[in-house]
Amino acid sequence: MKLNAMVLGLALLGTASVSQEAQATGSGYTQTQYPIVLVHGLFGFDSLAGVDYWYGIPSALSKDGAQVYVVNVSAANSTEVRGEQLLDQIQSILALTGAKKVNLIGHSHGGPTARYAASMRPDLVASVTSVGGVNWGSRFADAVRGTLPEGSLAEDIVAGAANGFSSIIEFLSGSPADPSDSIAALNSLTTADTVRFNGLYPEGMPDHYCGQGPMKASNGVYYFSWSGASKVTNLLDVSDAGLLATSLVFNEPNDGLVSSCSSHLGMVIRDNYGMNHLDEVNQAFGLVNLFETNPKTLYRAQANRLKNLGL
Repeated sequence: MKLNAMVLGLALLGTASVSQEAQATGSGYTQTQYPIVLVHGLFGFDSLAGVDYWYGIPSALSKDGAQVYVVNVSAANSTEVRGEQLLDQIQSILALTGAKKVNLIGHSHGGPTARYAASMRPDLVASVTSVGGVNWGSRFADAVRGTLPEGSLAEDIVAGAANGFSSIIEFLSGSPADPSDSIAALNSLTTADTVRFNGLYPEGMPDHYCGQGPMKASNGVYYFSWSGASKVTNLLDVSDAGLLATSLVFNEPNDGLVSSCSSHLGMVIRDNYGMNHLDEVNQAFGLVNLFETNPKTLYRAQANRLKNLGL
């Protein structure tokens, strides 16, 4: 269900209606105590020209009882800016539903964005699930940052193009007021800046690279993660070629944009699914690995895990 500033109330009420119907007729397998909120990654959106970022995932969750909300934060900006936007939308969801907390699921840059919200307001967040999350930086972001000296003409040119692209995404997804800052986004995804970020917001993080963090952190929030470790998974998916190219900067298992070890947060469910970075959200258009667990199944299983924990 699409959620943005202009249609927030209607979207939330519409999703609640779908959820109530599912609760009455479904098995209850995904019926968590608290609503599930999906948080997109870099250059992400809720719905763009009729195509959902979380392709088929909200309906897969809601049909058996989950209340599901898809938020729309800046397509490109710093983790902290995106996190504050997310907090505003969480509070709107809670006000309209009467729920006390939410379960956050963030993909890619949505992982740290969700972590920021949970660290700032743990009283509003029951759990954070990071899917292919950039929790310890991305070598690809490091490589891009290394080719663009700060304050250089090259940085200005790339920033202008990326901000323009981000603005188009915001406009087409119905949120033209969300600010774009692609350089701030790039910096947030580098190893150096994620180390800084982890020092400020350490909840759920492992104490060493490739480790496993606590499932329940000191702030009372539960943390989980999973990711893929493949690049080309479906020959019909043209986006696989791009992820194969970006994977060349890595020297360790990765999904094309994030290393398996960098994705670790809290309870690591698995870090080597036969999925690439887009497969993790069932993109493009559901053209995923036919020989691996379907991404929608993973989200449903996570909802059931949260349900069994009373979340």
